[in-house]
Amino acid sequence: MEPILTVDHLQKYYGARGSVTRAIDDLSFSVEQGEFLGIMGASGSGKTTLLNCVATIDSATAGHIRIEGRDITRLPARALAKFRRERLGFVFQDCNLLDTLTAFENIALALAMLKVPAGKIDAMVRETAHLLDIAECLNKYPYQMSGGQRQRTAAARAIITRPALVLADEPTGALDSKAARLLLERFEELNRDRSATILMVTHDAFTASYCRRILFLRDGKQFAELVRGEDSRRQFFNKIIEVVTLLGGECGDVL
Repeated sequence: MEPILTVDHLQKYYGARGSVTRAIDDLSFSVEQGEFLGIMGASGSGKTTLLNCVATIDSATAGHIRIEGRDITRLPARALAKFRRERLGFVFQDCNLLDTLTAFENIALALAMLKVPAGKIDAMVRETAHLLDIAECLNKYPYQMSGGQRQRTAAARAIITRPALVLADEPTGALDSKAARLLLERFEELNRDRSATILMVTHDAFTASYCRRILFLRDGKQFAELVRGEDSRRQFFNKIIEVVTLLGGECGDVL
């Protein structure tokens, strides 16, 4: 089976001749369907630039990015916008919910944009809300919810359309430890029970320990790779700390 995501000799440069920053420097990797992959690295390592290129928010300087076999680096603007809307889900550090809509309406909006029949939307929203443990929040506005509830609402909005790939950028960055753990447990369940394919950027070792595989970046290149395999999360966490120490970057809270 073809990988969901293939990044092939990706390059992303900023600046002009004489002053060029190589944010991504000839990076290649793939993600299989149903994987939960983490991207780690110190500030300036290229991890957010990589996510932005995969998310079609930024364009590559050279190389190819294929999602479900389609080369998104070659799609025209209109086709790219359609692909982003239909096949990608996003969860950012700032949950980006619309303040004037309830949780139900924020989640349903993703379906409405895809012209899902109104008769199907209610059941789909409630099923997804149940999965993410926010059923009691559906009639609340964002300002009436906790940070964790808002972020799980954003996650519900991201997965309800059954995207090929869920992209998460520091999703626990604004959460306390309890809310972060709840969100990550839901990500873990979605990956295990729904075979959701998740690509998550984080600087935090605790957050990364929920992934099944991690790529570490340094100066826009792959520095190391860890696969969890049969390790417990604590064992995986300790291995992550060892690599983070080699990178010289910051690590997250202890388990």
